[in-house]
Amino acid sequence: MNQMILERRQFLKGSGALFIAFTIADVIPAEAQTAPQKSLAADAVDSYLVVERDGRVTLYAGKVDIGTGARVAYRQIVAEELDTPIERIAMIDGDTALCPDQGGTGGSTGIVNGGMQIRQASASARQALVAIAAKTLNVPPADLSVADGTVRTRDGRTVAYGELVGGGHFDVKLDPKAPLKDPGQYKYVGQPVQRPDLPAKMTGRHTYVHDFRLPNMLHARVVRPAAIGATLAEVDERSIANIPGARVVRINNFLAVVAEREWNAVRAAKALRVRWTGGGGLPGSEGVHAAVRAAEVARNEDLIKKGDSAGTLRGAARKFAATYEWPAQSHASMGPSCALADYKPDSLTVWSSSQGTHGLRRIIGRELNIPVEQIRVIYMDGSGSYGTNGSDDVAADAVLISRAVGRPVRVQWMREDEHGFDPKGPPQLLDVRAALDASGNIAAWETEAWLPENTPNFRSRPMLAFLAAGIPQPVGQSVAQVQGNAYPSYDLPNITATVHWLKSTPLRPSNLRAPGKPGNVFAVESFIDELAAAANRDALEFRLAHLKDDFGLGLLKRVADRMNWKSRPSPNRDNRNGAVLLGRSITYVWYKHMDNRMALGLEVSVERATGKVRVTRVVAAVESGLMINPDAVKNQVEGNIVQAVSRTLLEEVTFDQSGVTSVDWRSYPILTFPDVPVVEVELIGTPRDKPLGAGEAASAPVPAAIANAVFDATGARIRRVPLTPARVRGALVSTRQT
Repeated sequence: MNQMILERRQFLKGSGALFIAFTIADVIPAEAQTAPQKSLAADAVDSYLVVERDGRVTLYAGKVDIGTGARVAYRQIVAEELDTPIERIAMIDGDTALCPDQGGTGGSTGIVNGGMQIRQASASARQALVAIAAKTLNVPPADLSVADGTVRTRDGRTVAYGELVGGGHFDVKLDPKAPLKDPGQYKYVGQPVQRPDLPAKMTGRHTYVHDFRLPNMLHARVVRPAAIGATLAEVDERSIANIPGARVVRINNFLAVVAEREWNAVRAAKALRVRWTGGGGLPGSEGVHAAVRAAEVARNEDLIKKGDSAGTLRGAARKFAATYEWPAQSHASMGPSCALADYKPDSLTVWSSSQGTHGLRRIIGRELNIPVEQIRVIYMDGSGSYGTNGSDDVAADAVLISRAVGRPVRVQWMREDEHGFDPKGPPQLLDVRAALDASGNIAAWETEAWLPENTPNFRSRPMLAFLAAGIPQPVGQSVAQVQGNAYPSYDLPNITATVHWLKSTPLRPSNLRAPGKPGNVFAVESFIDELAAAANRDALEFRLAHLKDDFGLGLLKRVADRMNWKSRPSPNRDNRNGAVLLGRSITYVWYKHMDNRMALGLEVSVERATGKVRVTRVVAAVESGLMINPDAVKNQVEGNIVQAVSRTLLEEVTFDQSGVTSVDWRSYPILTFPDVPVVEVELIGTPRDKPLGAGEAASAPVPAAIANAVFDATGARIRRVPLTPARVRGALVSTRQT
């Protein structure tokens, strides 16, 4: 089958036409839906843009919008560089048959990488349109100007984009030298343009992947093992004989049920009598950090080695050390993962909320020995992912079941599937050591971290369904750059940071929002605060004394001014007798030591009797760079802060020797609306700056800020997340006893 080398219009007449009709026909012009395409190469302008005869433009983006507002930001970029009204621009994202492979969406690189490719494609298209117009109008390109999708000569003659290339091809590659719009002339970039998806989402009319239906479709549920890694010994298919239309699908240890009606599939999954053997062998969540410390090390790596930290520590009179522990955490998407698949002998179509549709396509093709040209993955909105959750796994479930039954299949995980079997953000363990000199400044610093490594096959994270079905696949683990910010963002004379890269980690790991950085910064910025307290110095003054970067200094001072910060050491000695104790903190991070710089101030209240911590106010000053849509940037910063508060106060995956036990919202709670703090955000950036990621950096300093504010309020130092009421109350009791 040669589907993937045909034109776009031929695809849209095929198996995906139903999707187009249901979800984008109202916003994509008919001409754009059937626009031709010669290539999907990432360096071809035609891969990204189609200009119709009436001047309307369709953008095809390989990066997807996972709730960040990319769909409007990308339109703003195209509108700016093409000089065409934004209302004339439609967009399709993440469809492997129509969109170029721009890599997965994540790491706050949607604009930094994907958006800049789209920007260059648009600038190259504009350059090509001017060149065509110059020939058409018989004038030099330098004598032409462009506005509102029209090329104009100095004597007033005009020709519209649609007349120049409407419905045809540019046949040019992205030109890195194509002139970009002068930021001083921006009309769309930098403006708070409203997201086009919000009205339907706010009124319940938006079509998520969960809402999508196919003709002749079956519903399916996967039956999970009693223990992770268990072997399927026996299935009693007669146990669901009384459920209309229900039947069993078994492929080695992969077990599922299908039915015409979804409720019957749910009933059958619960009623099916199954016997499993073996599996388990987990250390349990209470012993997880001891297991991490004892795990097999693949290699050691020095992230930074400056000066002589070891020698300085040996000779120091004032030495300090602490251990910080970060738990395994779930992506905890509000809606369980869902996907649909339609397997045919010569084609496979998958509807998925995957953050990497092209990558998912390759993995499915390789593991099932299907030519990738015969596979189409169509992106549809899910319920939030925050990193790689179960969206790819549920797609693999749907593919296997559809292949087995010969019909389209929809699989939706149950809540216990989502919490129990999504790949987890891994546990982290950090030892930190430091010395203070006679002036109370940091003379030496050492970080020693135990973190899971990305294995050579990390881009082939094993799919649960393929593992259970016995399908050979490269076994790897992907956790992204979890070593980021494992050492301070300050200027220290002697500093070493070493990572012990672990071959494995309890539970299947994955990248979870701002992978690794909240845990690392929790250790680093908490220990900075410990050193400030040991030196009897104000937390802000201590940070300012160790930072030479003017921009960073400015951020800290902005936050301090907004908080009306008064200099004093922590803890607050005047705040020890009330029923509710109040605390404050201030933190700083240079995200990944190369992206956003950020200062964050935070206020908490702590109930003495219960140990409940409430974050009441957050003040953030964030280096934002070029902001395509300031509202979207602010929303991302606010959302990341609120989620980080939840992760710090409440979220921890619990498990026993067999598997995860925190499989519902009671055992894995998240922050509720009454506990959401007041969040004040100041974004610092200009149109002439380089673009930076928006949201991830905002997650990183929050855990340390909360722990430091709790210390300021109570005098209790807590070095393990989450700061649950029981854990805080225990620390309060211990502090009073000492």
